[in-house]
Amino acid sequence: MSLQPVAPHVWRINIFNFVNAYFVRNAEGEFVLIDTGVRPALTQLKAAAAELGRPPIAILLTHGHFDHAGCAGELARAWNVPVYAGRLEKPFLTGAAAYPPGDPTVGGALAQVSRAIPPLKFDISDVLEIYPQDGKLDVLKGWQVIETPGHSPGHISLWHEDDRILLAGDALCTADMDSVVGMTTLKPTQFARGGTPFVPDWKEMKHSLGKLADLEPATVAAGHGHPMTGGSVPEQLRDFYHEFAPPEHGRYVGTPARTDESGVTFLPPAPPDPLPRNVAIGALAGAAAFAILGRGRK
Repeated sequence: MSLQPVAPHVWRINIFNFVNAYFVRNAEGEFVLIDTGVRPALTQLKAAAAELGRPPIAILLTHGHFDHAGCAGELARAWNVPVYAGRLEKPFLTGAAAYPPGDPTVGGALAQVSRAIPPLKFDISDVLEIYPQDGKLDVLKGWQVIETPGHSPGHISLWHEDDRILLAGDALCTADMDSVVGMTTLKPTQFARGGTPFVPDWKEMKHSLGKLADLEPATVAAGHGHPMTGGSVPEQLRDFYHEFAPPEHGRYVGTPARTDESGVTFLPPAPPDPLPRNVAIGALAGAAAFAILGRGRK
């Protein structure tokens, strides 16, 4: 069974042991899909919807990076449903702009993989809707859209107060994606930085983590890693927030990229990249990225 229960009304789908998507059942018994993983996940997600007995009525994106929105447009057109995203994600989901480039100089396993991942553009303007300003959705009543920028300009997380469930996207991870072991096994389960080489604003990311820690969630399910649940989760999240720090060095560590509704308006200069010392690691990174993106990237 591809669907793994997180709560009585939330199911996780792990895609290629790398990224998660979630199906959520609303109060009317219909389903909503949270994120869509990479493009080759198309078949897996269609099969999961068939397993649930019906397609979802909407797709909600935490953000538009390739590993969370890779097949959003194709699924939305196949199912004839809208895709919701944050207001500041719009230029990156309509083909108008590409996200700030990843920064491999921050170090770590995911940073090496990022060398082989060029900035990608998506155009899903024909199915795209923007989250309402009050953060409340008719398709998912009882859930709150919370703006959590940092990992991307318009990143959002989803919060269910009654069950204290947080779907965090890449505002954080529950596996250490900066280590080879963490990235390849998603273990041990722990709070960790979300997508280190792809974070263009570290100050915003920490501020967003504080908002999430204040919720005191009982269950946290992120874009990468196994869900965390239990009585110690609120304290662990609070500790993670207080101890949170950006990498020691990197393009966006001292000066963030700046964006607005048109896309990227400022990029700090790229630091020197010690690529010659990492040729072997880079080759492995390329192989891993190829597997993640799939040959059918479009």
